[in-house]
Amino acid sequence: MRLRYRLLNVFARAGDPFSGNPLCVFEDSAGLDDALMQGLARQFNLSETSFIVEARRGRASADGEDAAVRIFTTTFEMPFAGHPTLGTAHVVREVLDAGDRVRLSMPAGVIPVEAAGDFWTLTARPGTVERELDADEVAAAVGLGPDDLVGPVQLVSTGSAQVIAQASSPDAVRRAVGDGRLMRRHGAMGMRGGEALIYLWAPSGPDSVLARALVSEGTAVTEDPATGSACSNLGAWLVAQGRTGIAWEISQGDQTGRPSTLHLTVTDEGTVQVGGLVRVVGWGEVVL
Repeated sequence: MRLRYRLLNVFARAGDPFSGNPLCVFEDSAGLDDALMQGLARQFNLSETSFIVEARRGRASADGEDAAVRIFTTTFEMPFAGHPTLGTAHVVREVLDAGDRVRLSMPAGVIPVEAAGDFWTLTARPGTVERELDADEVAAAVGLGPDDLVGPVQLVSTGSAQVIAQASSPDAVRRAVGDGRLMRRHGAMGMRGGEALIYLWAPSGPDSVLARALVSEGTAVTEDPATGSACSNLGAWLVAQGRTGIAWEISQGDQTGRPSTLHLTVTDEGTVQVGGLVRVVGWGEVVL
């Protein structure tokens, strides 16, 4: 069995080949079982690997999707993730000659994605605030003090549940250090396998934000360089606070050596969109 894949950087910065969040996309994964997809994701050892499990190639479908997609971390499947959605749409456009408007079906639902050149933007599904969290406890879980978080700290989901926490300043965002044991203690924070993702953010200018995504892995903590699902959840958090008509540029990933830029828009009507630059950096085949 030979399986073609592509390597991409998503939420990249122009002129920097090592910016953005790395992604592997398998072009034709029809017939692969869960164990094989999980094994391939573990082999590539990226934050996520996506699989195009069905390509419609112009055939009509109930929801009008162009392709069905599944997304795996190294240990479990994600119902929705932002940078795999943008990167997979980029591959679908080329493989299926699908044009600049692509609809991807995944476990969380159908996600529309649109391109302007290599800049892709997804429209998130309506978000829900799943529960309120104790701000002091969340602050302690990321090595911050009670005064370092402001506003409600909430578990929010537009397809993948994550903790959205506004920090008092960009300095507080930079100072955060996750404690895997404490992060996991707070009711698993909605992620599979009892893990937690805490998205810390603070305004760094009138229309700019500094953000970090800290992820528990057992007692360890990793950091994601660019998190489109959490950016979508931040948009849903803003909508829940009655804040709309927003267009922000979000910087993430500097502390991981993978500087990334995400663009968050919340329309006056409360629609959340997340966009960024997608760049192909390589391709090849896996032989099994």
